[in-house]
Amino acid sequence: MSTVTPCRSEKPVTAPELHSPGTQPHGPKTWMVLGAFAAVYLIWGSTYLGIRLAIETIPPFLMAGARFVIAGSVLYTIMRRTGAPRPTAIQWRDAFILGALLLLVGNGGVSWAEKRVPTNITALTVAGTPLWMLVLDWLRPGGKRPHGLVFAGLGLGFIGVILIVSSRDAHGHGIMDPAGAVMLLSASVCWAAGSIFSRHAKQPSSALVAISMQMLAGGGLMLLAGLLMGETRGWSMHDISVRSAEAFVYLTVFGSLVGFTCYVWLLRVSTPARVSTYAYVNPLIAVLLGSAILNEPLPSSALLAGAFILAAVILITVKGRAK
Repeated sequence: MSTVTPCRSEKPVTAPELHSPGTQPHGPKTWMVLGAFAAVYLIWGSTYLGIRLAIETIPPFLMAGARFVIAGSVLYTIMRRTGAPRPTAIQWRDAFILGALLLLVGNGGVSWAEKRVPTNITALTVAGTPLWMLVLDWLRPGGKRPHGLVFAGLGLGFIGVILIVSSRDAHGHGIMDPAGAVMLLSASVCWAAGSIFSRHAKQPSSALVAISMQMLAGGGLMLLAGLLMGETRGWSMHDISVRSAEAFVYLTVFGSLVGFTCYVWLLRVSTPARVSTYAYVNPLIAVLLGSAILNEPLPSSALLAGAFILAAVILITVKGRAK
């Protein structure tokens, strides 16, 4: 989820939550826009695979926490040295709230669950996060009730979630470990809650400073969670394989720093509706990579459930913005 995501593995904060300042650049080069979209699609879609490879020999919460602390430190240092003002105590308080919801439970939960759930099933389950966001936004005080096709899309999406959680393989065994299923659903709900809270949170005017603060806060909380859960017992740095180390570096550099930079830039030069299409593409990339590299099977029932979820997300996103 994927990153200060939308749970997706790297699930980024969506356009309304970033509070990006400034005006959009005029006339960005087409190749730059296409390249940035390709980066967000491919990099964030591949983070599910990256997480699975990294946690082969690195405990999940320690891996995710270290990744975000490093990326957040680099980004925060760069922004401060280029003139960004020092964040206030209230902004740090809200950064820790967002870090707990989006990263500790959101991304950390996905990393933990991938020890028990295949990457393709994880990606399809996390793709339903916009459904939870719609429900939580509806249930909050003053929230708006879904209308027309959006409400229908909500129902369709939850049918997909139920199908994927209850799906069985060719041998009649459930495709999702119960603990992994609970964690993925919790991660999706917390990511949705964090995204809604971020609309009202006290954040710096610079989107990149806000992201770096969430990375530092959430990463620190994940490291603490890993320690409290005993992830360091019986484990040492010498246990890390070359493949896990390479995946960790990829997640840190590309999944966090490059992916987020492209995402934030796209929010300034494109429309939120176009940028949000990553939510449709990332699960498809994850499924393809899981099949090609990890040889993960995808039962027909899970494929049908994923189709329901993706159709629902597209429906509520397009129709919701058209209202």
